[in-house]
Amino acid sequence: MTASRSLPGPGPDHRDELAGLMAEIAGCRICVETPRGRPLPHEPRPVAWSSATARVLIAGQAPGLRVHVSGLPFDDRSGDRLRDWMGVDRATFYDRSRLAIVPMGFCFPGYDAKGGDLPPRPECRAAWHDRLIAAMPQIGLVLAIGATAQAYHLDRLGLKHLRAATLTATVENWHAIRAAGDHPAVLVLPHPSWRNTGWLKRHPWFEAELLPVLRAEIAAHL
Repeated sequence: MTASRSLPGPGPDHRDELAGLMAEIAGCRICVETPRGRPLPHEPRPVAWSSATARVLIAGQAPGLRVHVSGLPFDDRSGDRLRDWMGVDRATFYDRSRLAIVPMGFCFPGYDAKGGDLPPRPECRAAWHDRLIAAMPQIGLVLAIGATAQAYHLDRLGLKHLRAATLTATVENWHAIRAAGDHPAVLVLPHPSWRNTGWLKRHPWFEAELLPVLRAEIAAHL
């Protein structure tokens, strides 16, 4: 388990920095006013939950439409599956003192021509992520969900060499990635979308081998 490692405490400087950052993020309009490419097709509604005390960071892709409307991260069937994977109930999942939720894109990016969600907007990563992660030094475990989150977190932690060309190959390498992480440790996961049900059936090792470790790590850090 990684929870036994000594982790930095939530000092007042980090609390103040987080409060200031979250205020800035709440008012962010970069993807509308100075976008990289096409502007966001609707009004921004950033959905990201930082924490000065949480030991676990859930790093997903970007909010879907339902989350955009509710403002509650993973407030959908994907969230139900993720909570089942983690072995936690809704009350624990939405306890900001215990879990931070910082997707790679803070706003719902809109739909592509086939009706699927577009990739996370790149503006969020460029403007906010390094500052936000630096302000949460107490995080001991990162759940990197999806290829975009895996690329960012593995690269920043010096684990780029363990990231493969495909999401499947990266997740298959989860043993080495988990063992290599010092602070924080990283568990790489596919997206819990119900569209990935077929992927889960084709890769039964995920539920048989990775999920028991995930649940044990979550329990230890919480």
